[in-house]
Amino acid sequence: MKRRRRSRKQRVSRNRNSFQAVLGALIVLAAVVFGFYLGDEPTVPLSTHTLERSVTPTTYSSSRVGRATVIDGDTIEISGERVRFNGIDAPESNQMCRDRNGTEYRCGARSAEFLDNLLASSRPTRCDFVERDQYGRFVGDCYLADGQSVNVTLVREGHAVDWPRYSGGAYTSDQADAQRASRGIWQGQFDMPWDFRAGRVAMQDQIVPLLSAQPQRNCDIKGNISSKGERIYHSPGQMHYDRTRISTSQGERWFCSEEEARAAGWRKARR
Repeated sequence: MKRRRRSRKQRVSRNRNSFQAVLGALIVLAAVVFGFYLGDEPTVPLSTHTLERSVTPTTYSSSRVGRATVIDGDTIEISGERVRFNGIDAPESNQMCRDRNGTEYRCGARSAEFLDNLLASSRPTRCDFVERDQYGRFVGDCYLADGQSVNVTLVREGHAVDWPRYSGGAYTSDQADAQRASRGIWQGQFDMPWDFRAGRVAMQDQIVPLLSAQPQRNCDIKGNISSKGERIYHSPGQMHYDRTRISTSQGERWFCSEEEARAAGWRKARR
C-alpha cells in the first residue's frame, strides 16, 4: 500500500508543535531547579508583600506618650496635645473648698499640685485615646511609666471625683475609699466640680449678657476656648480682641485682670 506524503505545511506545523513541547519541558525543569535552590517558600505576588509591610500596626494615633505638663487637676498637655482625663472631674483652678476645720482653701490648685507631683514620680506619661470632647480635646485613660493609673490615683487620693455621666461608675469604689478615709476634698465640704461650673456660668449670665460686646465692671479681658479646647484670653488692643465673642454657656468668661485669667488656667493670646 502506497504511503501518503505529508504536505510541507503539515511538516512545518508538526515541527512547531514539537519545539513548543520541548520548550515547555525546559521551562518546567528550570522552575523545579530554581525552586530547589531557593527553598520551599511559596510564591507570593509582590503586591501582597508590599501590603503586609504597609499595614504594620501602630499605636501612635491611639496613644500619647511623653513628658506631661499640668493644666489643672484633670487636664494635662503632652507634646502640644491637650489631654482630658476620662471619666473623672477635678475641682476647678479657682474653686474653693472647706477643710475639716471649716477653713477655706484652694482645692483646685491643690489638686493640680498633687497631679504635678504624681506625674513627676514616674515619667513618661502615657494616655490611651477614648474620644474627642466637644472642645476637640483628646480624652483618655492615663498611666505613669510604672503602670499606675493616673485617673484612679486622683480619685482614690481625693483630688478628683468619679464623673458618672462619662465613667459609668468606673471609679465608684475608689471614690468610696477616699471618702471613708477623708482624703483630699472629702475631709470637709465642697461642691462637685460640675455643680461649681454650672453655678459660675449662671452667675456670669446674670452679670454679662450672652455675646455682649461691652462687659460690666470693667472686666474687659476675654476668656475664649478654642476649637481644640485651649483656654486663651485676649486683652484690649490685641489682634483678635474685637472679633472674639464670649459664650458663657460654653464655659467662656470675662476676666477683670490678666492675673485672674492666668490663675483660672487661661493663657494669653500670642498676638
